[in-house]
Amino acid sequence: MLQISDLPTINATLNTISAILLVIGYVQIRQRKIDTHKKCMLAAFGVSVLFLISYCIYHANAGSTKFSQQGWIRPVYFTILISHIILAFTIVPLALRTLYLAWREKFDKHRRIAKITFPIWLYVSVTGVLIYLMLYQMG
Repeated sequence: MLQISDLPTINATLNTISAILLVIGYVQIRQRKIDTHKKCMLAAFGVSVLFLISYCIYHANAGSTKFSQQGWIRPVYFTILISHIILAFTIVPLALRTLYLAWREKFDKHRRIAKITFPIWLYVSVTGVLIYLMLYQMG
């Protein structure tokens, strides 16, 4: 049976899958494989939505988790965490706008915003996994 305590691992897994799909989708569009790119990006968006739902459920039930490590890793953790949080808030409207422009077939505008959206979305996904590792797997 799935427990609330299982959700951080599930969330990290969803972030990992999202990052992989984003990279594959990026490679596919560079190779002009538009249909595969579209499928990867829609899947990355779907996985990210599942992550957000799971994340909200976890924090509504478990609250926040304190970072207990000391020393040099502490400022590293908080630097990653703060940048992750700020960019996580910005990625939601960016991803929605990027997907909307593709759906409306406004590909020139889609390409311009995707050049901003992709690295931020990838950073948020990867740093989400790093934060999980630092919180739940260190020490």
